[in-house]
Amino acid sequence: MIRCSRPWFCLLAFVIAAPLQAAGPDDNEIRASLDKAIAFLKTRQNDDGSFAPKLAGPGLTALVASGLIRNGVSPDEPMVAKALAYLEKQVEANGSVKSRGLANYTTCVALVTFKEANKNGRYDTIIANAAKFLKSLQSNPGDESDTKFGGVGYDGAKRPDLSNTQFFVEALLTAGVSKDDPAVRNALKFISRCQNLPGETNDRPFAKLTTDDDKGGLTYNPGDVDNVNSPNRTPAGGLRSAGTMTYSGLKSFLYAGLSRDDPRVKAALDWISRHYTLDENPGEGQGGLYYYYHLFAKAMDALGEPTFTAKDGKHDWRRDLFEALKKRQGADGGWINSNQRFMENTPELCTAYAILALSYCKPSK
Repeated sequence: MIRCSRPWFCLLAFVIAAPLQAAGPDDNEIRASLDKAIAFLKTRQNDDGSFAPKLAGPGLTALVASGLIRNGVSPDEPMVAKALAYLEKQVEANGSVKSRGLANYTTCVALVTFKEANKNGRYDTIIANAAKFLKSLQSNPGDESDTKFGGVGYDGAKRPDLSNTQFFVEALLTAGVSKDDPAVRNALKFISRCQNLPGETNDRPFAKLTTDDDKGGLTYNPGDVDNVNSPNRTPAGGLRSAGTMTYSGLKSFLYAGLSRDDPRVKAALDWISRHYTLDENPGEGQGGLYYYYHLFAKAMDALGEPTFTAKDGKHDWRRDLFEALKKRQGADGGWINSNQRFMENTPELCTAYAILALSYCKPSK
């Protein structure tokens, strides 16, 4: 038996050499943060059960309710029950949820919320009708070579984008639509064309102008290449990758059944490994930070690994995410972004995204 003459040195060497054992935050840490958030949200709910409807409509209320339910708050708890009752009143005869021009977004997030709250089939009909309505919004110009093919915008008339399309894919799959359904497969074609990955899955000219830094990541709208004033264009004529969009794409690829060996998944993971951070939304700075946290959480959870190996080393991603949220939580229990892009100067919205992200900080059973 070999003995170490300097136990403290041997212990230090062991700690340095030992692989990272991902543990994430413990239940008490998450609970403390969540309790403060719930107390904050109780002060922000309107009499009709909604949250800030004049600013964001029913979509924000759906996000809040979904976040609470995912964190173990019962759908029968008064705050959640009031929010659900409000959402039920927003359901239209065609299956959509009242939107003020945001039909895809509000219907998608409401569908997911109704699924989270569904007990004894209470919302089965609403969910099925919503999924049918969403399919009617998908772009189908009749020519698969059209960049817009398979994408979804805020409604059936607006140009498609990756943000709306990723909500669309998640909502359909949540509703029980098959991964092999044409609506899902066509959405993947559009999402693939948002990726800075020239080749078989993205034959758009802009992909060939991708910089090394942007390669593998995803961009908001491949149609931006035709808009000379778009901030998403690069000087070379390509399109910038962003953190929110890359995690959106990765999440969608994995949810729709692509394997870790698929070139699109591998390329997205490579971009993430080069841009791993919880300090900002890569490519956007502080803009859309809480939306980024929400998508980061879902994509990392979908990978199914407790750690993520980035270029700078191995990360306990749940711990990283929790610490980023914890240090940004306000004394009142809510979250807000000083950067007002994407409406994140609205505390109810940031808090909704934050508690949704929190729900993934605890490892799945």
